[in-house]
Amino acid sequence: MNIHAKAIRYFDAICRSGSIREAARRLHVDGSALNRQLLNLEDEIGAALFERLPSGLRLTQAGQIFAQHVITVLQDEQRTLAELEQLQGVERGEIRVAAAESLNADFLPAVLEDMLRRYPKVRLHTFMQGSESIAQQVSSGEVDVGVAFAMRDSPDLTCVGGGIFRLCAIMAPDHPLAAREEVSFADCAAFPLVMTNPDFAVHSLLLLLLQNAAKPVQPVVYAGAIELMRQLAMRGAGIGFQTRIGLKTLCAERRLAYVPLRESDNVAAHLGIYVRSARILPPAVTALIAIMNEQLASLLKEETGAA
Repeated sequence: MNIHAKAIRYFDAICRSGSIREAARRLHVDGSALNRQLLNLEDEIGAALFERLPSGLRLTQAGQIFAQHVITVLQDEQRTLAELEQLQGVERGEIRVAAAESLNADFLPAVLEDMLRRYPKVRLHTFMQGSESIAQQVSSGEVDVGVAFAMRDSPDLTCVGGGIFRLCAIMAPDHPLAAREEVSFADCAAFPLVMTNPDFAVHSLLLLLLQNAAKPVQPVVYAGAIELMRQLAMRGAGIGFQTRIGLKTLCAERRLAYVPLRESDNVAAHLGIYVRSARILPPAVTALIAIMNEQLASLLKEETGAA
C-alpha cells in the first residue's frame, strides 16, 4: 500500500542517494522520469529544492524544510499501516536500528532474538555506527531507533531508556594488571595502549584522562573498530578501554580480562536508546524499545552486582 504521492517517495530517494541517477537505480525507474517528477514538484512548491552541483545535488533551504515534512509524512505512514494491520490481528512492521558496534556481542543479538521470537513477521535492519552518525540518522528519520553511548543532548532526540556503565581496561588474561580489582589510567599508560578513533564515544570519554595525564600518552594503535581493539588486547598488543557490555563470554572463556578504571565515576558511559522527538511511534518500534529496556535492565543488574 502506497498512501502518498510518488513525488514524495522520489524526493526522499534523491535526498538519500544524493543524485538522480543513483535514486533512479535504487527505485528501478527511468532517470528522466524521475527528473521530471522533481521538476514538477519544484514547480508546484514554487522553489528549487536542490542545488545542481558538479559533485551532485545539495538541498536548498526550501529543500531542507520540505525534507523534514517528508520524513514526518513517511514515518506517519509506517505507523498508520502498522496500526491498520494490528486491527486485522497482523503484527507486522519494518524497523531500522542504528547501534554502537560494541553492542554486537551480547546486547543486540539478545534483543533481536527476543524480538523475532515474539514478533516473527517484523523485519529488522541494523546498522553499526559511531555516536555522532547515530544521532544524525535518528534525527533525520533514516533509522527508527538509535542505541549509543555518550550521545549529545539534542532537541531532535528523545531518550526512551538508558543506564550508566563503568569504563574498564581490557587486556590479555596474563597481563600484569589483569589480576587487580581496579586500575588507574596512569597504571594503564605505563603499557602500550590501543584506543578507538574519535568517532567512537569511548574516545571522547577518555579525552579528559589523556589531557590530565602526567606524561604525554601516545597509543600504539588507533583502532577503527571495537572488535579490532578487543582482538589486539586479547593478543597482548596493548590495553584497550570499553564498558563490560559484550565481554561476559570472552572473560568466562579466559580469552580476555577486564579491570574497572578507578576514574570511572568521572568518565562513566551513558548508554541510551533514542528516537526522533515528537514522533508517534509505530507499534513494532514500541515493542522493540520495550525489549531493549528489558535487556538493558538485565545488564544494569549485572553492572550493579559487579560494582
